[in-house]
Amino acid sequence: MNLKNLTTKDNWSVFIDRDGVINRRIIGNYVKHIEDFHFLDGVLDTITNFQKYFKYIFIVTNQQGVGKGEMSTEDLKNIHDYMLQQIISAGGRVDAIYFCPALKDSGDKCRKPEIGMALSAQKDFPEVDFSKSIMIGDSISDMAFGKNAGMKTIFVDAQDKGVKPANADQIIHRLNIEYLG
Repeated sequence: MNLKNLTTKDNWSVFIDRDGVINRRIIGNYVKHIEDFHFLDGVLDTITNFQKYFKYIFIVTNQQGVGKGEMSTEDLKNIHDYMLQQIISAGGRVDAIYFCPALKDSGDKCRKPEIGMALSAQKDFPEVDFSKSIMIGDSISDMAFGKNAGMKTIFVDAQDKGVKPANADQIIHRLNIEYLG
């Protein structure tokens, strides 16, 4: 999959997971405060470059720390506001952030691998076509989310958890435009 062959006029969309793809994942815990949020190398430049290739840029993130009461929706909003401010300051943009606070075993349709967040994006941006969308994530549930919605998938093994899904269309080491073609 060579992203550099895409242009915004092709109406492609990208869906990006947050923890472990955009920012450092805290293993066994959650990013609960702005101080806990650290961009991974190359991410700001890559998201800025995505504007050349994608009509829509979305972040889709499971955030069960909210559902567990370990952080508030306001804490999450502050983290997302900070993240967006940094992306905008770097010259990038994100069209929308979708999050699901539901617990892992809740069966909630918004939680990846279910496609509730993708459907919300499509409702808010009716031109979104999942057959012209790419999901970039670092978990099996991210890849299943993309496949369940009919998207292409890119697996990021940045924190090399030793889990590499067989159903990913592409595997990269980190979210960096160099790795994406």
